[in-house]
Amino acid sequence: MKMSERKKKLSVMLVSIIVVMLAGSVCLAADRPADNMDILRQSIQADKKLLVAENMQLTEGEAKAFWPVYESYQNELFLLQSRSIKLIKDFAGAYDKMTDKDAKKLLDEYLTIEGLRLKVRQAYLPKFRKVLPEKKVARYYQIENKIHAVLSYELAKEIPLVKVTK
Repeated sequence: MKMSERKKKLSVMLVSIIVVMLAGSVCLAADRPADNMDILRQSIQADKKLLVAENMQLTEGEAKAFWPVYESYQNELFLLQSRSIKLIKDFAGAYDKMTDKDAKKLLDEYLTIEGLRLKVRQAYLPKFRKVLPEKKVARYYQIENKIHAVLSYELAKEIPLVKVTK
């Protein structure tokens, strides 16, 4: 596959994943039943896994070792995503009547989540290094970073700044 075709395919898949993830946050906000959330989570995971598979160029042996580590890593990231979605819901609930105490609590939780995200990434780095050559580990972290950056951007566009009264 040519580089331009690969870039187009990556872009389309990335947008698809983001749309599904954003739809997931909307569904969570609407308090959908657990079975619907499980279906949504599986769909997100399948789309993301396909994106990773398309772009990692794993050998059969690498794939056999990589995918179990990947699945474990994704499960931990999903817990952080769930916590982030709860934070967004809490922000929305407090938005019109935000106090300094609310703002402090929300900001502290945000920084805790970001700190945990970094810790998870650091904890999994040796695990990925154990099963893949260093360049493929770097490539995988790039893919994860791009997905996270685009999702963060899309969420940032939708979340208003905290109201400050004079």
